[in-house]
Amino acid sequence: MRLAALAFLAGILLVQQLAELPSLHWGWLALPLLVMAWWRPSFLIPVFLVTGIVWASWRAGVLLADELPRPLEGTDLVIEGSIADLPQATDYGYRFPFDVHNRGDAKIPARILLSSRGSETVPRAGESWRLTVRLKRPHGFQNPGGFDYEAYLLRQGIRARGSVREWQQRLPDKSIRYAVDRVRERIGERIRMALPEHPQAGLVEALANGHARGISRTQWDVLRRTGTLHLVAISGLHISLVAAIAFFLGRWLWSLPGRTVLWLPAQQAGAIAGFVAAAGYAALAGFVVPTQRALIMAAVVFGALLWRRRFTSTQVLAAALLAVLIYDPLAVHAAGFWLSFAAVAIIFLVMHEDNPVWWKRWLSLQWAIAVGLLPVTLVLFQQVSLIGPVANTLAIPVFDLLSVPLVLAGIAFSSVGLDSLAALAWQAAASLLNLLWPVLEWLSAPSWGQWWQHQPPWWATGCAIAGVLLLLAPRGLPGRWVGAVWLLPALLVQPPGPAAGEVWVTMLDVGQGLAVIARSQQRTVVFDTGPRYSSSFDAGESVIVPYLRQTGVRRIDRLVVSHGDRDHAGGVESLLAAIPVDRVMSSVPGITGQERCVAGQRWNWDGVEFEILNPPAGAPGDHNNDSCVLMIRSRHGRILLPADIEKKAERRLVEGQGQRLRAEVMVAPHHGSRTSSSPSFLDAVHPRLVLLPVGYRNAYRHPYPAVVERYQALGARLLDSPGSGAIELRLTATGLETRRFRDTHRRYWFDH
Repeated sequence: MRLAALAFLAGILLVQQLAELPSLHWGWLALPLLVMAWWRPSFLIPVFLVTGIVWASWRAGVLLADELPRPLEGTDLVIEGSIADLPQATDYGYRFPFDVHNRGDAKIPARILLSSRGSETVPRAGESWRLTVRLKRPHGFQNPGGFDYEAYLLRQGIRARGSVREWQQRLPDKSIRYAVDRVRERIGERIRMALPEHPQAGLVEALANGHARGISRTQWDVLRRTGTLHLVAISGLHISLVAAIAFFLGRWLWSLPGRTVLWLPAQQAGAIAGFVAAAGYAALAGFVVPTQRALIMAAVVFGALLWRRRFTSTQVLAAALLAVLIYDPLAVHAAGFWLSFAAVAIIFLVMHEDNPVWWKRWLSLQWAIAVGLLPVTLVLFQQVSLIGPVANTLAIPVFDLLSVPLVLAGIAFSSVGLDSLAALAWQAAASLLNLLWPVLEWLSAPSWGQWWQHQPPWWATGCAIAGVLLLLAPRGLPGRWVGAVWLLPALLVQPPGPAAGEVWVTMLDVGQGLAVIARSQQRTVVFDTGPRYSSSFDAGESVIVPYLRQTGVRRIDRLVVSHGDRDHAGGVESLLAAIPVDRVMSSVPGITGQERCVAGQRWNWDGVEFEILNPPAGAPGDHNNDSCVLMIRSRHGRILLPADIEKKAERRLVEGQGQRLRAEVMVAPHHGSRTSSSPSFLDAVHPRLVLLPVGYRNAYRHPYPAVVERYQALGARLLDSPGSGAIELRLTATGLETRRFRDTHRRYWFDH
């Protein structure tokens, strides 16, 4: 069972590394292996491996087939369906998944993600509507170290996203399918009524219904830095706690004097109560992966009690792994899948500790989990919270042993109409969290509290796992502490970088905006920081910082913000808050510690020259034509970054620089708009490669067709962000090397 579950997992993981889904005909390979397994049971392992490949391929193929035809993108469509989850409030309205029940003659995916802006209609979970919508295919940013939004949407079964153009008609709610979501919505509303303006109301709601819409960005940052994020998501720990409480309470109540115990033993009655409670709480959480794992494990444990069977801990874990993967093979894309199963495996691994002092056992367990999860957190998040074991030791009792029971008591009181008692329970939980919060804020403050590290290579990850197994082995094992040495490669191995005289330049995929990273042998320049899409999402935090950490950059030597438009300067604040920056240059005032960029400024690092070509001295800095323009020169070639300059500035550069403008590579001025890329400017630069920093189906319709024709007339090769993802250029002794992330890391779910 154990090896079979791991083989099934390996087959699913193999599929996730492929650029195209394999043929389902590979499944026939399992038949001769299955026959051979009758004589030699070890052949069951490859049977499960092949089954994992076929199962993952079939499930993914079904999802991919439910796609939005390209001709329907950007057209108005009338659909009918239901809001499939709790709507998420945004800066401009609401965002929610929508199950399409009636799509007319159009081929529209069964589940889509919609945004509603500027409407007086407040959407609620489970409501049915007739809507006019405008859709496009799932498309996300693709960058090294970045979040794969396309994989996330695929796992959610979402095959299109778009906006509500008109709320046409409210329809009767016929389906009981969304009853749990309606209950979750009502619980959230009652909590917000009981805790108006309370700073911890969002945490209480998250513990009650699994929805984190009320948690502020500052609170998320504190939880992330202290390694306590898992405490606000209803996880396996919460489900296990609820199941245990219900089991012991049910067993005790059933044991009270009476005749019930004669036809059903108290142990079995407690098992039923424990499973029902666990299932109910998992439903409130929306059946996310950690709760699936915990619920399946609870089913196995309580089933063993009901049928009086015994299973080892590893058999229970293997059964849960198989069940989760059969139900949802794409669960491997969720961080919660790995964290949940790894944490439980670690707990089972160290259960041999028999220290009679409870608090020493507790501290030992926290240490074991922190060490055991180190390879997982490095691979998933490129970070380790050094303060996490201390924070979790203090926070877990407050969250799980005190706050969660109070939150659940509030739900129970509210369900029977005792709203006053429910409010008291929720207020007590919020007060406890409020007492803990200053401690977490204090622990999150030190900069050394987190170790940031690029994602280690596979061999270093393997060494780290071996080191963890050694460190967590039973006491007395010879060489146990050698495991610490095996951890070092994952922490110390550095990613490759430019040699002396070389420069590597990456235009990141940030949608309709610009962010470019230039690296010489020892130095890093960031040119523009991409857009700010909302108060909780900008390219600085979501794209640039993960990229820099993935490439091993811990300090920015120079940040150049070309001008003040939000699509170029939107990520400045997040970037400055996350990574030390030695020097900031910009054409506009208002950025802390900046100096004005002026034509003629230049610096030379590691044999690479950087020169500012625009704006001229005295320019007001409030217009696209006053954007900072950066030329990067090495003995192997030149790259020009003109930001958002238009024809006026282009003419000025041609007159002032002449042939010095010539460059092998250029980022298209102003995203390829009609106001830029004048013929005289293109003749002066004469690029062989032009990069187009544009968003997928952007509202400006960049690049302008006539501009594209001009570049093609020059014989230039064109690469855009939507089709390429991050574009890395390496100017080396062998010439110009071009790497497109969507090519080098292509996966079957990428939009083609």
